[in-house]
Amino acid sequence: MIELEDVGYSYGGGELLSNVSVKLAPGSFHFLTGPSGAGKTTLLKLCYGALTPSSGRVLAFDADMRGLDRDQMALLRRRIGVVHQDCRFLDHLPVADNIALPLVVSGRDMLREAENLRELMSWVGLSARADARPPELSGGERQRAALARAVIMSPDVVLADEPTGNVDWDMSTRLLHLLVELNRMGKTVLIATHDLSLIRAAKSQVQARVLRISNRRLQLAGADL
Repeated sequence: MIELEDVGYSYGGGELLSNVSVKLAPGSFHFLTGPSGAGKTTLLKLCYGALTPSSGRVLAFDADMRGLDRDQMALLRRRIGVVHQDCRFLDHLPVADNIALPLVVSGRDMLREAENLRELMSWVGLSARADARPPELSGGERQRAALARAVIMSPDVVLADEPTGNVDWDMSTRLLHLLVELNRMGKTVLIATHDLSLIRAAKSQVQARVLRISNRRLQLAGADL
């Protein structure tokens, strides 16, 4: 699916990541941990092509991202769903329209996609909030909307950057359950988090690998959970 080979990334004259190698196999589930500022978000951005490595290479679906043109990169990114840490929405649009934006941008027939959108809204528990504007949502509702938008194109890979960072524990476990369900559907999942309690809570739900960024390098933090 996605593979980093001896990847390094420098920013502002300093090296943030060095000699990072990891492979996200089809259907795998990974947690990415590390202290604030260690480079978790940077590594995720390298995985979906928002950043270009300073050294090494990133392969996605057997293609070297560095060699892709704009159209090829756009097609590749449709196969990777990203839950951003800051939950970017268009505040003037209803929640349902925000979630459907990737479909609109890709030129999908919205009449044909209407039932899929309704099912997805129901899956994340937002059917009753379809007409609400983003500023009206709670933190947990925003995170569930962000997850729905990330997966509406039915991507092969889901990358989530601190998806439970701004919600309470009950909502954290609910979001984790949704991500585990996606993995059971065959999706490859990578969650960046500093919340070790969340990783421990996953033990009974999914077989996962824990990766940790330390001193600019990526380490296996433990065996299968």
